[in-house]
Amino acid sequence: MDKNKIIENELKRELKTPGAILMGLGSIVGTGIFVSIAIATQIAGSGIIIAVVIAAVLAAFNGLSSAQLAAAHSVSGGTYEYGNRFLNSYFGFAAGWMFLIAKSASAATAVLGCIGYLFYAFGVNVDKVGIVGAGLLLLFLMTLLVSGGIKRSNQANIIIVSATLLGLAALVIVSFFVKGFPVQPIIDSVNDTSFTSILYGSALMFVAYTGYGRIATLGEEVSEPRTTIPKAIILAMVIIVILYLAVSLTAINVMGAEAFGQSVEGKAAPLMLVAQSLSVPVIGTVITIAAITAMLGVVLNLLLGLSRVILSMARRKDLPTKLSKINHKTQSPAIAVWVTGGIIGVLVLSGDVVFTWSFSAFTVLIYYAITNLAALRMPADLRLYPRWIPAFGLFGCLFLAFWIEPTFWIGGLALLGVGLIWHSIALKLKSRNKD
Repeated sequence: MDKNKIIENELKRELKTPGAILMGLGSIVGTGIFVSIAIATQIAGSGIIIAVVIAAVLAAFNGLSSAQLAAAHSVSGGTYEYGNRFLNSYFGFAAGWMFLIAKSASAATAVLGCIGYLFYAFGVNVDKVGIVGAGLLLLFLMTLLVSGGIKRSNQANIIIVSATLLGLAALVIVSFFVKGFPVQPIIDSVNDTSFTSILYGSALMFVAYTGYGRIATLGEEVSEPRTTIPKAIILAMVIIVILYLAVSLTAINVMGAEAFGQSVEGKAAPLMLVAQSLSVPVIGTVITIAAITAMLGVVLNLLLGLSRVILSMARRKDLPTKLSKINHKTQSPAIAVWVTGGIIGVLVLSGDVVFTWSFSAFTVLIYYAITNLAALRMPADLRLYPRWIPAFGLFGCLFLAFWIEPTFWIGGLALLGVGLIWHSIALKLKSRNKD
């Protein structure tokens, strides 16, 4: 009976390599490229090009660590599960806790960013209350979609990602013909830079890469995980690095670093202003559609990833066990999905994309520091890559985390402390129940 109960509570392995790559791209190509590049440019100026490269290198090391961990331990939950298996319950809980905080903030940023693009596109002027209200409605609809299971979510994701990539390719190609090759932005990135601002910008941009982790957190739903997950993560990373560099260079070539950085403060969404500056018919509409689909993709994929971490934490009784229930009709942890939607909804109430993204940056860097530490502790027979890869990733994450404004990392550490106290109490309660 116990065995049947375990089988009933497992998710089906329906996701193959192409679907896994698109899930990763759906998580990455969204808020990062349509909003956070402008946020990071506001900090780093022309140095954003270097910041994109630094963040990409660190993300690549983290991606390889995530890939080998997911291949060795292919269950839902990502680093929460890896920490529990290869480190201890405190590291595992810390990873799960920080992931929930970080990615809920990222999802809230995507919701607000999507509403910003929608309202600007249709010329709708509303106050903060209107933006928040519309954001909550959008979040409700996306949560309803994701609660229907991985198959339905994957089908929606394919349409969303395809529209987004086509729109971004159109922007880069049109810019090349109108403005030429971006020589000046490349020169300025080397000459007109500040070391401190580049590192801060790198920390902000690192978050924009971390959607590949969604492939790992969906490990229980991936077919042939030992080969599919590493391949999907590596290919998704290659595509996204090329895309981020192309879009960053395009934006600065068209508007200039200062003007592009300031665009995040206005009513218009950043890449929409880039498209308008080109004065080419239709391209503005194309980018608007791409931006909206991109944000929707991020919300969809984060609802998937966050709910799977909640599912995993509930299985280990770090969260209420009701959250581990699987809907057998949809093969979805429906209760966990709706709780995820509720958490994101609370952060949407802030109505501030800069706040939600900056806060996400610190917490996600701590999460990936634990990912790399778990990879360092893997037995040699399970390891796919040399130990210096997770060692470099661990150092890079901890180094960049504290280049973010103190307000955000102090708040992040405080929340981590609250979580660890909760975990300690939960362990004591479990121990008493066993006795």
